Amino acid sequence: MKFVAFFEELTKDDVPIAGGKGANLGELTRAGIPVPPGFVVTSKTYDKFMKDTGLFPEVMGLLEDLDVNDTKELQRVSKQIKDIIVSTEVPEDIQTIIIESYNALCQRIGREDVYVAVRSSATAEDLPEASFAGQQETFLNIKGAEDVLKHVQECWASLFEARAIFYREQNNFDHAKVSIAVVVQEMVNAEKAGVMFTAHPSTGEDILLIEASWGLGEAVVSGAVTPDTYSVDKATGKLLNFKIGEKNVMFKREDGETVKVPVPDDMREKRVLSDEEIAKLADLGRKIHEHYKFPQDTEWAIEEGKVYMLQSRPVTTLTEIKVPEEKEEEEKEIILKGLGASPGLASGKVKIIKDIDELDKIQTGDILVTVMTTPDMVPAMKRASGILTDEGGVTCHASIVSRELGIPCIVGTGDATRKLKDNQVVTMDGTKGIVYKGEIAAPKEKEEKVTEEIPPEAPLLTVTEVKVNVSMPEAARKAAATGADGVGLLRTEHMMLTPGVHPKKFIKDGKEEELVKILVENIMKVADAFYPKPVWYRTLDAPTDEFKTLKGGEDEPYEHNPMLGWRGIRRELDEPEILKAEFKAIKRLQEKGYNNIGIMIPLVQHPDELRKAKEIAEEVGLKPHKDVEFGIMVETPAAALIIEDFIDVGIDFVSFGTNDLTQYTLAIDRNNELVADLYTEGHPAVMKLIERVIRKCREAGVKTSICGQAGSIPWIVERLVELGIDSVSANTDAVGEVRRTVARVEQKIMLKAARKLLG
Repeated sequence: MKFVAFFEELTKDDVPIAGGKGANLGELTRAGIPVPPGFVVTSKTYDKFMKDTGLFPEVMGLLEDLDVNDTKELQRVSKQIKDIIVSTEVPEDIQTIIIESYNALCQRIGREDVYVAVRSSATAEDLPEASFAGQQETFLNIKGAEDVLKHVQECWASLFEARAIFYREQNNFDHAKVSIAVVVQEMVNAEKAGVMFTAHPSTGEDILLIEASWGLGEAVVSGAVTPDTYSVDKATGKLLNFKIGEKNVMFKREDGETVKVPVPDDMREKRVLSDEEIAKLADLGRKIHEHYKFPQDTEWAIEEGKVYMLQSRPVTTLTEIKVPEEKEEEEKEIILKGLGASPGLASGKVKIIKDIDELDKIQTGDILVTVMTTPDMVPAMKRASGILTDEGGVTCHASIVSRELGIPCIVGTGDATRKLKDNQVVTMDGTKGIVYKGEIAAPKEKEEKVTEEIPPEAPLLTVTEVKVNVSMPEAARKAAATGADGVGLLRTEHMMLTPGVHPKKFIKDGKEEELVKILVENIMKVADAFYPKPVWYRTLDAPTDEFKTLKGGEDEPYEHNPMLGWRGIRRELDEPEILKAEFKAIKRLQEKGYNNIGIMIPLVQHPDELRKAKEIAEEVGLKPHKDVEFGIMVETPAAALIIEDFIDVGIDFVSFGTNDLTQYTLAIDRNNELVADLYTEGHPAVMKLIERVIRKCREAGVKTSICGQAGSIPWIVERLVELGIDSVSANTDAVGEVRRTVARVEQKIMLKAARKLLG
């Protein structure tokens, strides 16, 4: 019984002990393909662990009579089994086997504590008739014998991920007969990586299809980016065509950890692979295909100019899928485009999934729409008639699983989750990568003219972000359609006051939860429309006269000038229960995965107000700067003149409310028509205060923005960009003009700098 085998000891026929991944790494090594060295903790070791610890009958008992279509019960049983396996101590003799093998690998490489990838390799995976497509775990950048042992055990536990249990049931694999091996392989610290098919996975065309992105291959495989795609002639290695993807994030090693970081701006739309690198990959792809005599799905990485092959498995989806006869092109209204990842035509109701807890809403025949699928979504994917994702390439999880399920899939649409609506009927063509309005098979009906939303501006690249102000959640999609870089000001007042009930009355009547729900529902509409772009939520800032007409507002105090009175943070610190309700709503959204919401505190004039607001946030479990970005509105001369003190207390950003800042600086009531002609946001005193704040914030690394009316005035925008403001937030109808202004000013600044450099 072999408990550990190094790659050179294995062949493709060793799937029963090494799993598909391990067996193929052995096969590639023996064929002379450049593979990072490693070994396999064989399935015999896992079997011994389960037997010696007595866990096998206990686990099989938990799986007996399990209804895998009951998503919540499936997840509960899965978690219970995994917890049992991970918490059980590995017998000493098995520990010794694994630790000694890792030490031997380090000796072979000539370094102590080598970084390795620890990857699951189930013994029924990667066969021509079945693909387990990421059902078990992989751990990157693991270092040291003890950590390797720990992660091998976690790989064993992942044999019972909910998605894996479901897949085995659906494909009639006996749980008792499926085992797992674990690959331990030297980690390539990739500068660029991706996947390569030795035949087109969707059409079967005899070409090489390569997908590439920066950093580790996890970005491509997980669907975190839309990668570059290269079509290559297999015989000659000639590049037939390519498409540059939007590569916003990358995975890399930092301080021994795998971290997800933004891709530098100048690399996001830069071609990843050179012609020389493509030629090297093509040569390896051709050799691998010839060796296996069957199309292969491979993973590769490049470090310091050297190409390594990390995996090879058979392409399991090369089956002809009949596409139903289509209607004439002119009869179809195209509403979305992406990459055709799995062929076929499907019509159905859109169901947008933002969280794993929402999977139950997918019914048979629905179109599942999400940012990117995960293996946990497989049960719901099986019920769907088609899959649409915002992100990913033709080799991401959604693509692979959809092809295997035989359902159409379109990936990399960019904004399906924002552009489509729940229960909207669409038809998707997984071959062309196009989504049409309505049901294609339905008879043609006379369509009413639909009022279009404001179209996105032609893409203008600006360093200074151009955001938008939003007052009503109902207008969020219209605002998002401008192409704005986020929401610089989400006003609370409309959503909180619309029910016609004073927020204090909700609290007084014991209905805080109702108030929190109102806020959650409304803020979510905006966060959804812009996700993952930032949305800065300003806490309540309504003057007392706006509360008087509400139910429960009868006791509002009378103020001679409400604009100078009991409003903003000064009121909310006097009535902290309202502020707590707002923070609870943000906390709830943050727990749902909405990590794009920031909090702005209005009308601050002393750092103590900021300090107390942060304490209240902590009381409800919302941690400023950790759970959520926390900032202030600069609307008073006091805030501008002592901005350093606010920075010392801790802020992530500031936003200028120039409407209030102007009236408070000039002592002019902005609502008084008698002095309206004296009111100007461009007054030298106002601009001097803004300049001071921008300078101090830049020194401290605090982001600056503007959300007052001045953000829509071109000449003021020019000055702000020159001063170095990070973003400008304009009204919806001004976003396009402001973006053009920003682009023009930035070009002037660059031209001026270039001329100065040239003398």
